[in-house]
Amino acid sequence: MKTDSNKNSAAAREDASINMPLSEFIPLIAALMALVALSIDIMLPTLPNIARSYALADPNEPQLVITSYLGGFALGQIMWGPASDRLGRRPVLLFGLCIYLAGAAGALLSGSFGTLLLMRALQGLGAAAPRVISLAIVRDTFSGRPMARVMSFVMMVFLIVPILAPLLGQALAHQGGWQSTFYALVAFGLIILIWASVRLPETRHEADRKNARSESLRSSFASVLSNRQTVGYTIAAGFLFGCLMAYISSAQQVFVDVFKLGDAFPIVFGAVASVMIPASITNSRLVMRLGMRRLSQIALVVFSIVSVGLTVIALMRTPPFIPFCGLLASAFFCFGMIQPNFNALAMEPLNTDSGTGSSLIGFYQTGAAALIGWFIGHLFDGTLLPLSVGFLVCALATFFVVMATEGPRNMFNTGPQHGSRR
Repeated sequence: MKTDSNKNSAAAREDASINMPLSEFIPLIAALMALVALSIDIMLPTLPNIARSYALADPNEPQLVITSYLGGFALGQIMWGPASDRLGRRPVLLFGLCIYLAGAAGALLSGSFGTLLLMRALQGLGAAAPRVISLAIVRDTFSGRPMARVMSFVMMVFLIVPILAPLLGQALAHQGGWQSTFYALVAFGLIILIWASVRLPETRHEADRKNARSESLRSSFASVLSNRQTVGYTIAAGFLFGCLMAYISSAQQVFVDVFKLGDAFPIVFGAVASVMIPASITNSRLVMRLGMRRLSQIALVVFSIVSVGLTVIALMRTPPFIPFCGLLASAFFCFGMIQPNFNALAMEPLNTDSGTGSSLIGFYQTGAAALIGWFIGHLFDGTLLPLSVGFLVCALATFFVVMATEGPRNMFNTGPQHGSRR
């Protein structure tokens, strides 16, 4: 009974520290994080409509709607994190949301494909603020197990977005054309802006802001970039994130052009994405038993084997749909157990530089993923081969980067390494 009392009092302190109940705080943070994924996944069914609207000759060119957004998102991450450390979370978050709304409204009114891409980049730049700052707000407010509990609830809500967003995008496109998706994004962004401005307090203490302002940004960056573990796992995670972006960029063409799914595409896309939810649950349980390193390395080996299987299927004259989807779902199940642990391992050595480190990690991973995703997606030739080979190459590159970071002898080793073994 004493334990329950302690938990209740801790929860009460947490609620008081943010001046809002957890039942409201968690959905707000989840909505801030979901804005990024929603702005990508809702566009996927509309890419053919955009191509027809602007009379694009290259069938792979509509993928730039995703790539340009990611480019702005990568740049924004390196800006908003340090800015919020120095100026406070709340003003930077609200400013970023205003930029997001300006980009979404501009995309809605764009008269050319080039203008649309520019507005998408601006939209991504603004979307980086809620993504980076929502994590910083959670770090400001919670620590240890309460932080893990809050983030687990947030991620469960966040992972629903890739399942539902393509269906929403397709329904909107059927009713009002591809422009209707931007009406929806403007409405969603405006709701979040009003909600955050009315209810979300400042969580960065003034003393911490003054300390951040007195510290050289260059020295903070140098401190983060000099850490072998942080750099190694950041690069590795960038390759894996590139696989995800390559799939997202090519998914509409793969399922519609290769497998002729038509309007069933969002359903299959959502079904494949849904494995990320049980993967997240499985990871949260196994990581306490196996540790972050061992679990992510085992999952990486399985991911590599699955990538070989995808390549074999791609070489067939008539690729079988069910085995392809099964292997693809297996790949993303592995991804769900690798990426969170790689990010945690990259952040693990950072203490006072965690905000700057988070920005640098996000900047590199998103930038690398945008380039890898664009390169693999641009190679689409009406077959599964570019995507499958891209998965395999990225998997092998990730494996060798992890091996270089840990050392060949320490791969799959459960003994002590780098201090405490995690």
